[in-house]
Amino acid sequence: MSNLGRANRPLMVTLLAVLALVGCDTYNESPTGRKQILLFSEQDMAQQGQLRFEQMRQTLPVNRDPRLAAYIECIVSRLAAVAPSAIDWQVQVFDSPEANAFALPGGYIGIYTGMLKVANSDDQMAAVIAHEIAHVLARHGNEQVSRSEMKHLGLNVADFALDLAEIDQREFVMAALDLGAEVGLSLPFSRAQETEADSLGMAIMAQAGFNPQAAVQLWQKMASMGPGQVLELLSTHPSATSRIEDLQAEHPQWTAEYQAAKRRVNNQCR
Repeated sequence: MSNLGRANRPLMVTLLAVLALVGCDTYNESPTGRKQILLFSEQDMAQQGQLRFEQMRQTLPVNRDPRLAAYIECIVSRLAAVAPSAIDWQVQVFDSPEANAFALPGGYIGIYTGMLKVANSDDQMAAVIAHEIAHVLARHGNEQVSRSEMKHLGLNVADFALDLAEIDQREFVMAALDLGAEVGLSLPFSRAQETEADSLGMAIMAQAGFNPQAAVQLWQKMASMGPGQVLELLSTHPSATSRIEDLQAEHPQWTAEYQAAKRRVNNQCR
């Protein structure tokens, strides 16, 4: 029997192990109806989010400007009021020139001061924060960790199977499997999450009385700042062009809701 033939039986272990790991209780639907596999409880993810947030507070320079903190809190409170969740959001502004922001499971939001130079209006900052809130609401952190665990299990079992089958050039085969999993599964998966967060974020900001057109403007600014575009296939984020096109196509459906919410809120944060 050939090496490949001898590999068939142990390679089945990979399939059975993954199927055993992914029970029916792990399946979920995201807010947009996309199928998800979630292996961890929300409580566990919230604890990890809190731990990571505290670590960042200890290692990154914390901004102490109370006016800036109040400004960000104002935007977050308006978004949280319409977000479909009772999460008690905690916010921290970090002194960093990086134009970035994040949100962690459990409701922990971080804003880098460099982002304020790009998102220089209430609406644009709301687009940033709403996008990050959407990641948490859609449980993207749980999804990514679950995906990573499944990939890790699959590669370990495949490595064991190749060892049993005495496959030649095992290291090369394992490197190819790892690259295939990353390009074929992990990276596209992250792009799907980013697109979903864009869509959900636009809905949240519009319902809170922030202009959804600002999300388009924000990404146009971000695209003009970049030193160059990473090939979209090998990027965890959609290309700026794809992102802007998707946002431009979607924002008109939220215009009426934004205008109605704007009349109700009728106030600025800055």
